Amino acid sequence: MIGPAFRAYEVAVALRPSRVQPVDGPPLPPRRLMVRVAGTPDADWFLRSGRAAYDGIGTHVPLAEVRSVLDFGCGCGRVLRYWREHDGRVAGSDRDDGAVDWCRRNLPFANVARNDLEPPLAFDDESFDLVYALSVFTHLTEELQRAWRDELRRVLRPGGRLLLTTHGRSYLPRLDSDERNRFEEGELVVRWSDLPGSNLCSAYHPEAYVRSTLADGFELLTIDPEGARGNPTQDVVVLRRPLSV
Repeated sequence: MIGPAFRAYEVAVALRPSRVQPVDGPPLPPRRLMVRVAGTPDADWFLRSGRAAYDGIGTHVPLAEVRSVLDFGCGCGRVLRYWREHDGRVAGSDRDDGAVDWCRRNLPFANVARNDLEPPLAFDDESFDLVYALSVFTHLTEELQRAWRDELRRVLRPGGRLLLTTHGRSYLPRLDSDERNRFEEGELVVRWSDLPGSNLCSAYHPEAYVRSTLADGFELLTIDPEGARGNPTQDVVVLRRPLSV
């Protein structure tokens, strides 16, 4: 799906030297995996942003109540690695074969599964108290966002929370005048829609769209503009699956 030129860029940046190694915990993944899933081979950023993202989840969700958690779009464990001390069930899912294989070998505390670009997930109904997707819906078309929203609701227990990050108003300078007008009118804007799931595909979510469409089927708990730690300037959206349908 992704062009040869972009893959060549990933290889080139992955070859740059790095001296950073984790002080404790799991090892660093190969740089080629960090580039593929995070867009950068910077090991220091990988570790610091992953920790910040994990801590940030705890500011929006009471982690003491979380008995089971799914990192949807876990990549090579940027955030997942920090759940190793969690007293409960930890799972991840990603469509990158290399990232999934690495997580299975190096993050044994987590049940990591592979998913395709489209649902379903390899988990039963009502499996998790918390599902989070950090900078995942930011790289999907509208059709795929709706499909995955519904699939993530399926695997959440009633009352469970779904935490997403989105490109909100802080990303307006990246849009051209026509795109900004559409955004201001409450329309989802998607660039490079022919490359869904890649770092090139970018979706921009107005708050009105989050409220009217993205949150459909959920209770909207939080929209925190630029509240995402570890994914700077992205908005945080927290949804809850209703206790009854």
